[in-house]
Amino acid sequence: MAENIRLEVVTPEKSVVSEEAQIVMAPGTLGEFGVLSGHTPFLTTLKTGALKYKDEGGRERFVFVSSGFAEALPDRVTVLAESAERRKDIDVQRAKAAAERAEKRLREQAKEADIDFIRAKAALLRAINRIQLAETR
Repeated sequence: MAENIRLEVVTPEKSVVSEEAQIVMAPGTLGEFGVLSGHTPFLTTLKTGALKYKDEGGRERFVFVSSGFAEALPDRVTVLAESAERRKDIDVQRAKAAAERAEKRLREQAKEADIDFIRAKAALLRAINRIQLAETR
């Protein structure tokens, strides 16, 4: 059996995951990447999406991550994310409300020049990813 790797997912506020994993799959800005024990070291940026991993027992786990960085080393993966939460901790109602607010801002953008389009689009993307991840069980 292959060796496990250490997975650490942290945000500026808290540690979200700190456990052994068989494999880690993450949403890199240049595409999804996977890391197994013994991987060649690299550093990459992350996009908003779902980080997937198999825990020591082989159970598939999911974590929402919103941008940040990932460092892969032969024995560990460290993710520094702007925000992150385990799938079980996602508040779907809150995410749906955030999506509605962002969609409203984007509709109003055509009428008003002071709406921050990029910020509203990013908020909508985060909300959609949270909802999709939480509702796929």
